[in-house]
Amino acid sequence: MLKLLFIGDIVGRPGRDIVAERLARIRQEHALDFVIANAENAAAGAGITETIAKSILGCGVDAITLGDHVWDQRGWENEITQMERVCRPANLPKSNPGWDHLILEARGFRVAVFTVLGRTFMNMKADCPFLCADRMIAQLRPQCDAIIVEVHAEATSEKQALGWHLDGRVTAVLGTHTHVPTADACLLPKGTAFICDVGMTGPYASVLGREVKPVVERFLDGMPRRFEVATEDVRLSGAMIEIGASMARAKKIELFTVRA
Repeated sequence: MLKLLFIGDIVGRPGRDIVAERLARIRQEHALDFVIANAENAAAGAGITETIAKSILGCGVDAITLGDHVWDQRGWENEITQMERVCRPANLPKSNPGWDHLILEARGFRVAVFTVLGRTFMNMKADCPFLCADRMIAQLRPQCDAIIVEVHAEATSEKQALGWHLDGRVTAVLGTHTHVPTADACLLPKGTAFICDVGMTGPYASVLGREVKPVVERFLDGMPRRFEVATEDVRLSGAMIEIGASMARAKKIELFTVRA
């Protein structure tokens, strides 16, 4: 049996700090073979930089995935080409720089991971996540023992539909982007682990990681404001998955949360 932890959207310094402070112990206590983290909000709540990516990887994260904020930090489009353990969404145009998947290995077992962006309520130029996932699975199956698919999407229906579409063909379909952990972690009928959203790693006394007051005021009057990253009730949130090495099928999935 292998264990994999997928950490939800790391938000700003509070999210980075709890990963730095707690991940090494979590890896040891749970005997984790793989740790994957979405870090698209790691730089002040929007995007990522080479320095931040290296610091997160140095904390015990094996691979970093990204989402719709992938290009928010200036210069990252050049830095990402130097990052061998970071991948951008696979259904962005092929001309976009960076890896569209990663393959990790532990104890002779190879796990591939890739991200697809949803298209419902999302303002990104992206191919169909369903067809992209089909293509990626066909490409990756000869190269790995298990496949983890991250669906970075706004609509619950789109995430659930992709889970059913891929059931039995991948080890897990894990939702991110909405920053709110959901209570639907399950094994689908053909053995694929699924959850709509693994939650965020950052401050929960917030609105999706941002200070409450300016967000509420923006809803009230519509005026633009600066949304600073909040600081209170920091948690590391993700999904813990057990994988049967002999069949590369998920045996268990549960929401995993640690408070600072």
